[in-house]
Amino acid sequence: MKDASTEETAPNAGAGADNLETVKVWDPVLRIFKWSLTICVISAWVLGEFGPDVMTLHFWFGYAVLGLLAFRVLWGFVGPEHARFGNFLYGPVSIAKYVFGMFRRKPSYWPGHNPLGGLFVFILLGVLAVHATVGLFVDPDDYINVGPLAKYVSSEARRTAVGLHDTLSWVVLGVVALHVAAITFYSKWKGENLVKPMITGKKTIRKH
Repeated sequence: MKDASTEETAPNAGAGADNLETVKVWDPVLRIFKWSLTICVISAWVLGEFGPDVMTLHFWFGYAVLGLLAFRVLWGFVGPEHARFGNFLYGPVSIAKYVFGMFRRKPSYWPGHNPLGGLFVFILLGVLAVHATVGLFVDPDDYINVGPLAKYVSSEARRTAVGLHDTLSWVVLGVVALHVAAITFYSKWKGENLVKPMITGKKTIRKH
């Protein structure tokens, strides 16, 4: 678990122009994963909520989400520095310290994921993994939109999966909305663009 006490106690210390540098932070593979996951999650959610009645495409986007998540787990151990889970796995004290200082109206220039952002990554990946996995077991009794693993569980479990999958779809929407709100907060309040680095891979950070 990473210790960020030094950076958190003075998150903007030494943030003058001569103490900043723009470096490559997000690798191309991670950036492709990020945008691919975004497209697949949005597509699966819209299809799940608004149809068509035959959910073939919804299922395929769900499979794609599971495949992407499996890749992200692997990349979290063997990928470059900032893609690795150990790089943004912070303890509760570190997270609390960051939260208390995050409302300063200036960029944080944090290298990689900050403690709160790192926690959010784990929450997002976990929610999506549970949501997509539950979808494999659904059986809505229409004999059409049946999950590929539904036949391996009881009828009660299949019914439970239907309700849980529907509930989790709104949890996913809430998490995505929170993500968008955080990006907006950093942009409007702190003057920090979090979208551009995920496109270019480059981010302005404090020199070490």
